[in-house]
Amino acid sequence: MFFIYFITAICATTLGSLAGLGGGVIIKPILDALGDYNLSTVGVLSSITVFSMAFIATIKQFKSGFKINLSIVTLAIGSILGGGIGKKAFDIFLTLFDNESYGKGIQAIILTILLVLVLLKNSLPKYKIINISVVFLVGLLLGGIASFLGIGGGPINVAILVTLFAFSTKNAAISSIFIILLSQFSKLFLIYIDSGFSNYNLQMLPVMVIGGILGGFIGAKLNHYLSNEYIEKIFNISIVCIILINMFNIYKAFN
Repeated sequence: MFFIYFITAICATTLGSLAGLGGGVIIKPILDALGDYNLSTVGVLSSITVFSMAFIATIKQFKSGFKINLSIVTLAIGSILGGGIGKKAFDIFLTLFDNESYGKGIQAIILTILLVLVLLKNSLPKYKIINISVVFLVGLLLGGIASFLGIGGGPINVAILVTLFAFSTKNAAISSIFIILLSQFSKLFLIYIDSGFSNYNLQMLPVMVIGGILGGFIGAKLNHYLSNEYIEKIFNISIVCIILINMFNIYKAFN
């Protein structure tokens, strides 16, 4: 069992740091499919693993010469606040269902719809938003969605950066990881000051964090060497696979 969680973490976070997926968008559906933990615990396992990956990957990208601009900083600040809002919304969401599987199913439906839109990112009109207030609101929305779904928000970040801010997929992937780092820190900090982590079953956390750290190293290294075209292909193939996993989780939740 430990091996399954380690492999899930390292594969998800390698793809996450390479293509900007974050990793949570892969980890959460897989953990939901395994069915060993409740929604809250899955969210915490995913967030801590993704945070460990993003921390390592961001350090490596800065050492490789990555620079942040005002738009990325503003998005990140918005995502920090959005992460807090999304966490509170998730807490309210949990109280709405007697059967938690329905909650998993609804999350999977929302995520599937968003991922289909992400796949269409290159077909959508392109913009280059520079208004700081609008950039902040976009960051707020990204952080809120990511925290509510427990996914880190990577593919959604990449799609938004490509369509609204004229980033290449490769640069969007790197910037997405930085945004994920801050939004997941916000979510985890709120959990710490609100209820702490003692209410969660974190038995698998050590092996997942180790996988996340290794994934951060490997993915950031590959991102530096691979072309934008290769990263685009890896990104799209990964999204299709995640959509299929979510469709299985939707079927499982309502049957």
